[in-house]
Amino acid sequence: VEQLLLPALPVSMSLGLLALVIATALGLFLGVRAGLKPNSAADYSSMGLAMIGISLPNFVIGALLLIIFSYWLKWLPVAGWGSYGHLLLPAITLALPYAAYIARLSRNGTIEVMQQDYIRTARAKGLSEPAVVLNHALKGAVLPVVSFLGPAAAGIFTGSFVVETLFAVPGMGQWFVKSALARDYSVVLGTAIIYFTIITLFNLLVDFAYAWIDPRVREEL
Repeated sequence: VEQLLLPALPVSMSLGLLALVIATALGLFLGVRAGLKPNSAADYSSMGLAMIGISLPNFVIGALLLIIFSYWLKWLPVAGWGSYGHLLLPAITLALPYAAYIARLSRNGTIEVMQQDYIRTARAKGLSEPAVVLNHALKGAVLPVVSFLGPAAAGIFTGSFVVETLFAVPGMGQWFVKSALARDYSVVLGTAIIYFTIITLFNLLVDFAYAWIDPRVREEL
């Protein structure tokens, strides 16, 4: 089991981490953009994209990306592993549904934070609107997102089973699928133990990050 999974672990980790970065960056951009101007065209367009991302499953998103970027435009390879081009499509496929959830969370967080008293105080001091958003509002807006990142990381890593099979990525997902079909319980158990460890680690990191961002949590500790 170690000989099978040890070479596949860095592949799955790099794919999952890139997908998590893409989901967080894209979701925060769309959510904060929508939350700063609620009930505007920016809000409706961002939440419309988020609704599409939530509604479509991974294998549908992956198939659409393959048709557009590999078959029609021929910009990226269809499947396999070995270059940055092979990494991009599966990472985007994994990231888009979670980017949609993060966008909705950050939108609600931004709307709530922008109504707080300390935001009014910052504006009264003469700070520009970008300074108010970046230096004061953003930390409060990302608190719901930070809470979601632990389960999101878990979903991204466990969801890579389908995506790795779709894009022929030589990660742990392919061994999980093959061993499940062949009833090789040792490989299934080894894969599950690795994923449980990763999920626990990410949830622990999220707890530390939450305490670092929110001073009220540090005071309670």
